[in-house]
Amino acid sequence: MKTFETTLPGVTVIEPAVFGDARGYFFESFNRDRFAAAGLPTEFVQANSSRSARGVLRGLHHQWPKPQGKLVWVLEGNVFDVAVDARRSSAHFGRWFGAELSAENHRMMYVPPGFLHGFVVLSEYATFSYLCTELYDRSCEGSVVWNDPDIGIEWPIAAPLLADKDRQAPRLADVAAHLLPN
Repeated sequence: MKTFETTLPGVTVIEPAVFGDARGYFFESFNRDRFAAAGLPTEFVQANSSRSARGVLRGLHHQWPKPQGKLVWVLEGNVFDVAVDARRSSAHFGRWFGAELSAENHRMMYVPPGFLHGFVVLSEYATFSYLCTELYDRSCEGSVVWNDPDIGIEWPIAAPLLADKDRQAPRLADVAAHLLPN
């Protein structure tokens, strides 16, 4: 397993060792000891999967005051995955990092607690999987609009398919301070 730091401290791209042959492939998506040695979390309390069609954008989402760290990867297709630092006291507040994750490149990304997270599907379909460090709590969920000009994410799609809550989400600057992490 190789890990790569990104432009946002704590956001980590992970390339697992992949073993393949004519039958297919195998890789460890999580190994407690390897993750601990790399300084990544080893306690996950919830596993989620979603399947979405081309052009679907999910995000930008977070939870507060019960923030979730997320270990994410793609089982089918490919996505452009994004993390945005939403910690008000961070020197990187409002900055983003994005990476293409796919079933072919097997890359994973760890998005720490206190970050917004979102992705857009680039293939016909994508099956997205993630492990969370905190349980989902609807009363703590928050969103920021995907195309917030102050963040300036360079999405590889101009007109995504959005859920109403994502289309109507506020800009980061309009989110009340008590609804974002310190």
